[in-house]
Amino acid sequence: MTLIPWSEPFDLFDSWMKEASAKEVNDPDAMNLATVDERGRPSSRMVLLKAVDEKGFVFYTNLESRKGEQIAGNAFVALCFHWKSLRRQVRVEGPVEPVTAEEADAYFASRARGSQIGAWASQQSRPLESRFALEKRVAEYTAKFGLGKVPRPPHWSGFRLLPELIEFWQDKTFRLHDRNVYHRADGGWTVEKLYP
Repeated sequence: MTLIPWSEPFDLFDSWMKEASAKEVNDPDAMNLATVDERGRPSSRMVLLKAVDEKGFVFYTNLESRKGEQIAGNAFVALCFHWKSLRRQVRVEGPVEPVTAEEADAYFASRARGSQIGAWASQQSRPLESRFALEKRVAEYTAKFGLGKVPRPPHWSGFRLLPELIEFWQDKTFRLHDRNVYHRADGGWTVEKLYP
């Protein structure tokens, strides 16, 4: 296999994401995030991609949530984007690293105030006795912060997936799909085609 520049799969992803942003009706940045628990059992959920840079794919979460705890126990995760209108899919696998505090602060500050309050009020993934209990917590934090700035909670931050594998899948007739897999190697990437 030939070594290709580091940027190539990111450039292709950027191109596909731009098309998805123009054509997908809802949440083109939605991706399935798969983690594993302490017993090695998989767990997945939809999250939103918040940034892509030369290092990887960024998402944010409550660090005390189920996914946050699973990532703390095993930092190797997988992402899957599926754009039905484009008949395309992208899979990404690799370890994650925490974003910097500055990155997390900047993204948190860009969120709607209600979402900022919600990050404080929600004890994500823990049992909730009633909707009223959640609304009460939202009211408490709304009063606490008044009209002032809402700081980022210490239990809320982000991760950057550092891809070791990126697979681009394009639907074709008779299920003879195109599959191209990029593997990270020696500061660049190798690419290979797979049977559908």
